[in-house]
Amino acid sequence: MSEKNRFGKGFTFKTEVTNGECPSCRQETVFVSLYKNVYRCVTCGTDNEQKVNGVISYMPITSPGQKPPVLNLVKDDGA
Repeated sequence: MSEKNRFGKGFTFKTEVTNGECPSCRQETVFVSLYKNVYRCVTCGTDNEQKVNGVISYMPITSPGQKPPVLNLVKDDGA
């Protein structure tokens, strides 16, 4: 199966892995990028936006108690 057909036409992933302190669980953890400047904490699953202003910090994207958005992959046949 070619890479182009695996995730749809022209869809590619560019992921990054970094470490830092999660503002939600307050633990030193690993973050995985989902989208440009959006990182998910592997400890608690919170999505955070990376802010760079002299130092790198992370800010939660969703408010406390709010459900985070869900990423769903769609098959080539639209199902």
